[in-house]
Amino acid sequence: MNFGILVLLLALILFGLLAFKQISALILAPLVTIFVIVCSGLPILESLKTAFMPAASDYVTSYFLIFFVGALFGAVYQHTGAAESISKTLAGLCKGKFVAPIIMTITGILTFGGVSGFVVFFVIYPIALNMFKEANVTRRLIPAAISAGCWTWSMYGPGSPSIQNVIAMNSLGTPATAAFIPSVIAAIGSYVLIFVWLEMRTRSFTKKGIVFKDTSLKFQLSAEEMEIDNDKNLPNFWISIIPIAAILICFNGIHLAVETSVFIGVALATILMWNRVKGINGWIAVFNEGAANSGVSILNTAIVVGFGGVVKNTQGFADLVELLKTFNMPALIFVMVTVAICAGACGSASGGMGVAFNALTDTYLSLGAHLEDVHRIAAIAAGTLDSLPHQGAQITLLGICKLTHKEAYFDIFITQIVIPFISCFLFIIVTAVL
Repeated sequence: MNFGILVLLLALILFGLLAFKQISALILAPLVTIFVIVCSGLPILESLKTAFMPAASDYVTSYFLIFFVGALFGAVYQHTGAAESISKTLAGLCKGKFVAPIIMTITGILTFGGVSGFVVFFVIYPIALNMFKEANVTRRLIPAAISAGCWTWSMYGPGSPSIQNVIAMNSLGTPATAAFIPSVIAAIGSYVLIFVWLEMRTRSFTKKGIVFKDTSLKFQLSAEEMEIDNDKNLPNFWISIIPIAAILICFNGIHLAVETSVFIGVALATILMWNRVKGINGWIAVFNEGAANSGVSILNTAIVVGFGGVVKNTQGFADLVELLKTFNMPALIFVMVTVAICAGACGSASGGMGVAFNALTDTYLSLGAHLEDVHRIAAIAAGTLDSLPHQGAQITLLGICKLTHKEAYFDIFITQIVIPFISCFLFIIVTAVL
């Protein structure tokens, strides 16, 4: 095997193993990046300054405001009881059943509605936490339920406003609803499989006696987070969903920027539920907590993006792209494999799609693939190997949920790598039949 490609493979394995050992991403990403730099024969300090840090800082520049307002929104919803109000109502409707699949569904609807996945993390987590608490279901499934809603069927369904769909549209000149019928079937198949898996795992954990209160978890919840008070005075359900509805209307209906839309949601929630927090000092504490959460979350993600910035500049990555061009397989399977590998190497679905389209679009066409089919299979495949343990979004979400890779990653692996690959093959089969 080409030495440069071997280095990248070893780096991904190292990243995954150390992530499972619960080493902070702030230490892990620079450490593995230096390993890649040294093995690739690049100057260490110069590479860190000219590739690693620019990639990380560009990410912070592009997304800090989204993280910031999203974290503020999440903090407001947690401390005013709005999240608990929504969760109690939903838990009552489903009578404590299908909690994880319902969280996955709600998350997907918000994401398909145009709310950024990172914003959804902060908005949904307090709702999910309370629903899982009410139903006495293990919180080990919260990360898989939330991220599956963000990064699977809602990301690659036809018409999705996701960045993956937009990249394919811009690169290939195809519509948002490209390959509509097989896309719908693949998205529905993905949703059903994830729904079944999450419910099956819920019942399996409960049968083993693993429920919400779990002293074996590394990070324990606070007394406030563990408390169940059925007599607690909570905001009205309809009042609680008004700010969320406002975000969706502002972003999708009025077409305001997502940062502006979420800020409006924060302001509206603060006004509507002002009396739910004790005075100005209480609100300052809420906003301080949200601001602190946003800083930690975006740094955990940006630092991993920095790793991808170095990887894309190595000869090993260039050799990997050239190697992929030599694969001899059916057109859509070739697209699936190449996009998935690029996404895994970059640790990013959007980054992997960008690299694959830039390097391989002519190859896809030479194999006889239709552009609309390439669009959709690439969007699905990009959401597979990008979800390996080094992905910044997963590290961020696990941090928000106060869980480790060891405790929660297996269900992420099934719902966001195994099932999307199944959806890829379902799409290919339907496309062949039609």
